[in-house]
Amino acid sequence: MPGIVVIGAGQAGCSLAARLRALGCQREITLIGEENFPPYQRPPLSKKYVLGGMTPERLFLRPNSYYEENRIDLVLGNTVETIDRQGKTVFAGGKKIPYSQLVLATGSYPRHLPKPVIREMEGIYVMRNIADAESIIPEFAKGGHVLIVGGGYIGLEAAAAAATAGLKVTVIEAAERILQRVAARQTSDYFRTLHAGHGVDIRESVGLKSISGCSRPERVHLSDGTELDVDFIIVGIGVVPSISLAQKAGLETDVGIRVDELGKTSDDSIWAAGDCASYMWKDMLIRQESVPNAIDMAECVAENIMGANKAYVPKPWFWSDQYDVKLQIAGLNAGYDNVIERMGESGVSFWYYRGGELLAVDAMNDARAYMIGKRLVEMGKSPSRDAIENASTDLKALLKT
Repeated sequence: MPGIVVIGAGQAGCSLAARLRALGCQREITLIGEENFPPYQRPPLSKKYVLGGMTPERLFLRPNSYYEENRIDLVLGNTVETIDRQGKTVFAGGKKIPYSQLVLATGSYPRHLPKPVIREMEGIYVMRNIADAESIIPEFAKGGHVLIVGGGYIGLEAAAAAATAGLKVTVIEAAERILQRVAARQTSDYFRTLHAGHGVDIRESVGLKSISGCSRPERVHLSDGTELDVDFIIVGIGVVPSISLAQKAGLETDVGIRVDELGKTSDDSIWAAGDCASYMWKDMLIRQESVPNAIDMAECVAENIMGANKAYVPKPWFWSDQYDVKLQIAGLNAGYDNVIERMGESGVSFWYYRGGELLAVDAMNDARAYMIGKRLVEMGKSPSRDAIENASTDLKALLKT
């Protein structure tokens, strides 16, 4: 009998396969990945790894022996070209692989600069996989001036790593402020000040107009009319969900591969999990790009493949490390209309409200505020804004209110 095929050997794909085996699944499991590496963690790539502080093996989610011991067939360095839904077969590397259940854990891929801005040349990088980071490491070693295009978390993490390595760093953000898409102005202000303190030049409401150079970038022309001499460029302008395979197969898609509360697509034999999957939550269509979501959703899908019939209830959280600051985020801030600042013993937190409802918390070097805020959001409890703002309020007591 055909087994379970998982397309995408990232965090979601690995978590799903491992969960299936932990639940006692005896069917064959095939895990197909485009890279030649076994499943690995991506967050350190823009932090410790690019600074030369880690080997690829330290990134691996499981030792190589795990897959053989647990009868998970790793098919690496292969791209799935098509899905034959009627024949329940996928085609990868010239081979047909039959399935009884198929899981799409295809993740996402980085946005690139538009063609009018960029032409083929070396020295322009994105930060998504080991190969990307390996390409950037020699640039860091040479020093010089790096332009980082994009003031989101990936761009700012790369800026922190470059500044730590002693490079001259300029960050440009086309929006009015850094982190505008994902965070309140207060969080943007905090990280702008943090980076400025480490010598990073952040320019907001500024885009990249064109690049001059022969085989490599030599000078960049910005939308505000200024020009800069640079040695290389890192592009961090967001990611795009990998949904083309699903679209070619005729599955329902929107901002991602559309799934129901169980993680099932419009085909009863096909599931999706992680960055590529979109679903309804609290009357919102969402798609989360985070490690916790990839793990939790994949494990829920694994349980449902085994017959649990369990709805996936996301508990959003996220983190980012920049210099000596750990940002921890709980909840989703979509639709907030007020932000309350709370000073902690060693850090600060920003609490997002919509009316009287607590939506999310951004905590910088304040693990206590993060942990309690996360529990409050998950419990559906909304303490008064005055209580949060008052530094003398015992946050833990709010859990019992």
